[in-house]
Amino acid sequence: MRQAGVHPPRTAHQPNLSRFVRGPRRYPACVNIQTRHILPPGQRLPTAPASALHERLEAGLIDLIEQPDFPCVGAKSALAQGGLAVEAALSILAPADDLRIHDRIARWSREPDGDEGTFRSLAVVFAGPRGLDEVGFEAALWARLSALTAIDRARGFAPAPGYSDDPRDPSFALSFGGRAYFAVGLHPQASRAARRAPAPTIVFNLHDQFTALREAERYERMREVILARDAALDGEPNPMLARHGETSEARQYSGRMVGEDWVCPFAAGRRGS
Repeated sequence: MRQAGVHPPRTAHQPNLSRFVRGPRRYPACVNIQTRHILPPGQRLPTAPASALHERLEAGLIDLIEQPDFPCVGAKSALAQGGLAVEAALSILAPADDLRIHDRIARWSREPDGDEGTFRSLAVVFAGPRGLDEVGFEAALWARLSALTAIDRARGFAPAPGYSDDPRDPSFALSFGGRAYFAVGLHPQASRAARRAPAPTIVFNLHDQFTALREAERYERMREVILARDAALDGEPNPMLARHGETSEARQYSGRMVGEDWVCPFAAGRRGS
């Protein structure tokens, strides 16, 4: 049974669009983020999915994390501590919700991290499509991450200091709102049970949390627990998992097993699908 208070009320996740209304214009829907030109009349900020759909997508992810054998204890801790936020979107193949998603991540970057030992995760759950195979999901995930990164740079945010924006670099990380993130992709057709979710999902985790765990000498123990639970669920630990700095973390994002010749389809300067 889900306990009351373990995650924020779902009404808290409903976006407040009133902040975009300024006089007769709506921002940023009337401004092209790349050219800064006013868009044609009638173009508006993409609206969030209806609350019923948002609740359904959120409930599917929470039910997954609450499963006893779900291996990521970090996600379980975030849920139990009220540190899991869910943003709903329509299609992982389309750019329609990118501006709103970036708004949410940028705000997440500004929020306080909380006390030592607390976890925060921001999950973007897409309504579909749910039939993408692992290659298709990987392409869609990187298209969204590329578009979100392009928006981040166009809005004046610099990459997080101490991290690389080159996916070939062992120190690579995503950067939004000036802070570094590690992304975890989940979807219905994932070959590993630990990455199998009811709907396409991208979970954004702040790198600062991992740094704090290392400083508290808790990171290795948590990693061992996750690997053991992952092996119990799938028969063997995920061979793609590696420590940050040993190899590029980009190889881990989609959950697909890739070889040494894999080329990351990240294009930080590209927006759109």
